[in-house]
Amino acid sequence: MTDPSLPNRAERIRGALLAAFPAAVVDVVDDSHRHAGHTGARPEGETHYSVRMVSPAFGGLDRLSRSRAVHAALGAEFGTGLHALSLRLLAPGEAGAD
Repeated sequence: MTDPSLPNRAERIRGALLAAFPAAVVDVVDDSHRHAGHTGARPEGETHYSVRMVSPAFGGLDRLSRSRAVHAALGAEFGTGLHALSLRLLAPGEAGAD
């Protein structure tokens, strides 16, 4: 669940992911400025994000299962204007995880 008291969506996304995946390393980047004028973009931004996350919880899961788990953790954000995520989801030891 997201914490609406956090000041911006990137921080709320990071907090929600850490709550759902406590041992994760999470990087969140707001890419909204790169999508100005696209479907789902808003003038105030905070609609498009890139997330790179390394979590032991992803071990043994395929790419689709990892993505579904992240989307489930961010359901509240999608309900309040989050439009798109670019995801790089890795288990420790996978190429690029270090």
